[in-house]
Amino acid sequence: MNILNKATFGGGCFWCIEAVYRRIEGVAEAYSGYSGGAEQTTANYKDVCKGNTGHAEVVQVIFDQNKVDYKDLLHIFFASHDPTTLNRQGEDKGEQYRSVIFYHSEEQLALANEVIKELQKEYENPIVTQLIKFQEFYKAEDYHQGYYDINQNEGYCKMVISPKIEKIVKKYKTQLKQEYQ
Repeated sequence: MNILNKATFGGGCFWCIEAVYRRIEGVAEAYSGYSGGAEQTTANYKDVCKGNTGHAEVVQVIFDQNKVDYKDLLHIFFASHDPTTLNRQGEDKGEQYRSVIFYHSEEQLALANEVIKELQKEYENPIVTQLIKFQEFYKAEDYHQGYYDINQNEGYCKMVISPKIEKIVKKYKTQLKQEYQ
């Protein structure tokens, strides 16, 4: 029996995080979108890119907890971006690119704190990932969904996203969907 659950992660450009999670066994869906801002009307790419809406670019992951557990998703999240840079991932700068976990339950919060404590030993700088209670997810515009898979040959995809995917594929090979092994 499938037991679907939700996780919401922000770690820079949502195209990167979404592309990673789409490859993980047990992930039924991964959607790019926005969370953390005050108003739904500002949850659109144009306004979020201005950096003054409070929203972060995030990915909402729908996963089967019988096939992949939340703790594994957390490890993949931290491996897919730099959680020690405040409001920045590479050349993407601004609050909308912050490292953030919007937790859906107290259990997710506890696991996130546990994983951060565990992983901090691997980083020279402090992990600055925010842990914020999930309020709302606003799905991004259709052209953002599955962006990497449609546009793999574009410059940003080749230079930024492909290396992240290669890293995850190498590190989490046994957790990949068959078509990505």
